[in-house]
Amino acid sequence: MSDSPQTLDLPWYQPGWLEEVTSWVGDELHRAGRPPVGPLEIVHRRAWSAFARIPTASGIVFFKAPAPAVRCEAALTQALGRWQPALTIPLLAVDLRRGWMLSADAGPTLRTQLQAAADLPRFHSLLRRYAELQKALAARVTDMLSLGVPDRRLERLPSLYDELLLDESALRLGLDPGLSLEQHRRLIDLRPRFTDACLALAAVHLPETLTHEEVHSGNVVVGEAGELLTDWSDASLAHPFLTMLVTLRSAAFWLHVPESHPEVQRLGEVYLEAWAEFASPSELQMAFDLAYRVAMVNRSLSYRSILGPLPDAYRLENDAIHGWLVDYLEAEERLSV
Repeated sequence: MSDSPQTLDLPWYQPGWLEEVTSWVGDELHRAGRPPVGPLEIVHRRAWSAFARIPTASGIVFFKAPAPAVRCEAALTQALGRWQPALTIPLLAVDLRRGWMLSADAGPTLRTQLQAAADLPRFHSLLRRYAELQKALAARVTDMLSLGVPDRRLERLPSLYDELLLDESALRLGLDPGLSLEQHRRLIDLRPRFTDACLALAAVHLPETLTHEEVHSGNVVVGEAGELLTDWSDASLAHPFLTMLVTLRSAAFWLHVPESHPEVQRLGEVYLEAWAEFASPSELQMAFDLAYRVAMVNRSLSYRSILGPLPDAYRLENDAIHGWLVDYLEAEERLSV
C-alpha cells in the first residue's frame, strides 16, 4: 500500500505519527538505559502493522504498532511475558492504549536457518513447547478475553461463519478479485458441514485455548535464550489445532516442497504427540484433519477483522478474506468427490 491520501485511515499514515513514535521510543529507551545512537528506521508499514528498528549502544531494538483491530497484541504479549516467559520475547516498553511495543533483538529468525526439508526437525522442540503453552493457558481463557483476544471458540464459529458470508463488502462479492456469486452459494450450502465439523471437534474434548495462527519459521527467533515465539497479532481463543494449517503450509512453501513431504508431515505428528493425554492417536488425527479445514475459515475471519474496516484498496492488495474461504470450499468439495 503506497503512502497516498487514501491510506490515511491507518495511524502510521497520519501526519505527525512518526514524530510521535520517535519521541515515545526515545523516552522509553532512555528510561530503559538503552539510549538510541541513530535514527528510527521504518522497516514496513502494512495493513496489519508498522515495524521499525532503532540502533542503541546495547544493540538493535524493534518497535511495533499493530493495526487498530489487533491492538490487543500489546496487552497479550505483555501478559505472556508474565505467564510464559520462556517462550515469549520480553518487552522493554509497552503503550497499551496505542498498542505500541518495544523489544530487544532476540536473535535471527528460524527461517534464516532452514535451508532444506531435512532441517525441519529444528522446529520440533518449539512445537512441543508451544503445545505445553497452549495447555497451560487453557486456564486463562477469561483473562485473555478481558485483554481483547478474539473469541473463536467452537460454539461461536458457526454463527461467525454466517456473519462472514453476510459481509459482501469484505468478501468483494461478485467482484474480480473477490468471491464469486457461485462460490458464495456453495459456501452457504456447506454451512451444515462446517457446523458438524465444529461439533465433531468439540466431541474430542481438547481444551480451547490461545491459538497463535502463524506459528511459522518467520515468527520464531533463535537466540541465547532458545527459541521464542513472536507476533501474537494473529492469535485467537480457539481449538488448539487450528494452529497447524499455517505451520504446515508455510514450511512447504518456503522450502519449496509439497506439503505431503515426510518432514513437513512430521511437524504435525510431533505436535499431536504432545496432546496424547487427551485422546487416542486416531481421535487426535481425526481432530487434526477437521481442524485443518476449519482453520481456513478462521484465517478468513482474522483477515476480515483487520482488512474489513479499511478502504477497499487494502482488500484489493490482500485477497486473504475471500482467498481462505475459497481454499475451504475446495478442500471440502474434494472430500465429496
